[in-house]
Amino acid sequence: MSAHATTDPFDDVMNLEERFYEEGYTQGTKDGDRAGKIEGRSVGLANGYDKFLESGRLYGKSLVWANRLQLRSPSSAEVEGAVAASTPAGPASMTVESSTGAQKKCLLPPLPSTNSRLEKNIIVAHALVEPDTLSTENNDDAVNDFDDRVKKAQGKVKVIERILGEQPTGSETAVHGKAGGAA
Repeated sequence: MSAHATTDPFDDVMNLEERFYEEGYTQGTKDGDRAGKIEGRSVGLANGYDKFLESGRLYGKSLVWANRLQLRSPSSAEVEGAVAASTPAGPASMTVESSTGAQKKCLLPPLPSTNSRLEKNIIVAHALVEPDTLSTENNDDAVNDFDDRVKKAQGKVKVIERILGEQPTGSETAVHGKAGGAA
């Protein structure tokens, strides 16, 4: 009778629920992994874009301040050496064509302060976010280095803005996820 117990036609029916559970679990795991990878990539791209946008914003501010600093003290070899590779040749001015077709020369106003601390902070902020020195690799060390440098540059920019009496125009909330909207 033991042979009859192993060929019971109801064994398949009795284990039907377990078999469907296993199939559903396996298929759900595969689909979840795929969806998680897709969502992870899109979130990663969005976060990377926000970080590079912030580094570009900080770089632009530091570049303008460095050019304004050169206008105030053109003999400062330290400032010229620190920003020479990233600034266009010539004085800190540009020619703009107005709506009437006439060309006007726009000069950046020199920085009002002669503070050596200001000069040092501008140089350091500029060096921290210079695009040629920022890594675009996607590994833990490179990402941590990038985040540290941007965070340090944000601190330097805050110090510079306080010294100059400028209003902060930062977008740190977008980079650090502190935005107050519903997601």
